Amino acid sequence: MTVDATYPDPGARAVRDRLVAVRAAMARDGVDALVLRPSPDFRFLGGRGAGFLVVTMDEVAETGDPAPYVPDDARRVGVDPEMRVRELFGLAIEAELVPAATVLEPLRLRKLPGEVDAVSRAARAAEAVLDGAGELAWFGATERAMAARLRALLLETGCEEVLSVRVAAGEHTARPGHLPGGRVINPGDALLVSLCGRWDGYCAEVARVFAVAEPPEDFEAMYSVVLAAHHAALRSVRPGVPADEVAAAVADVIDGSGYGRFAAPCAGRGVGLGHDEGPRLRPGDGTVLAAGMTLCVEPAIYVPDLFGARLADVAACTGEAATVLTTSPHTLRVLDH
Repeated sequence: MTVDATYPDPGARAVRDRLVAVRAAMARDGVDALVLRPSPDFRFLGGRGAGFLVVTMDEVAETGDPAPYVPDDARRVGVDPEMRVRELFGLAIEAELVPAATVLEPLRLRKLPGEVDAVSRAARAAEAVLDGAGELAWFGATERAMAARLRALLLETGCEEVLSVRVAAGEHTARPGHLPGGRVINPGDALLVSLCGRWDGYCAEVARVFAVAEPPEDFEAMYSVVLAAHHAALRSVRPGVPADEVAAAVADVIDGSGYGRFAAPCAGRGVGLGHDEGPRLRPGDGTVLAAGMTLCVEPAIYVPDLFGARLADVAACTGEAATVLTTSPHTLRVLDH
């Protein structure tokens, strides 16, 4: 298997241990082979090149042509969700195709100590860029221009891949998933900024809220609710607690404030080799948190056509509580230029 130094080697022993667990899960689910292209699952099992990784009960092959390595008698084959249609047809097999994530996602929930360290480094790098936001010239700039500036700063930290840079001003802060556009940032605007990238192969997202010159009317009160919900979530993250109980702790705070109908439906998700992993901190996800899980905790309130606020920090589930991997204060910062 070829090795690319772009990503930290998880270690031959770790990969062997993962393969033992993967093959046990494959046997349980009746999956005869996995075919992965470069993706978080690919890297999880030691893939380093630009081709495919094929895992069967007998071998592991990194190759440009996966078809010859899939057993002729395979009945079910797990495929990477990022595979293209032409790649699926290229397998030329009659087996049932199923998502490889059904086998791999549960095994990726808990991280080794070295992986937690890598996530921590990623979170601190993103946080450092946001901590320096006050030194940038925001007045009169567009969302798109500031997003480009932040993207450049993110790359200067050693970020290998920028997954998203969100800058939303004024009424745009009330739009989940808003993409930076041509809106000019003016005094009196609320400002929501989030950064998500990959460092050393691992992902982290951090989001902060600012006010430009002065906060809009009633914004500080709403932001204080988001901050209280954020603290409630972090207090709830610990081994043995179901993910939906963390979501319930957030809902209790936001519902009690009167903003319940404006709350984001999900209060967080797992991060690691991918930027959107399990578990999900939302109603109905009964995944029990365990040591080694790393979570982006991100409660939010979005009041349509007015403003919104979202705080995102990365926390590791360790010992009996959460270890927050980001350290900057959450006081509402007012940008003065």
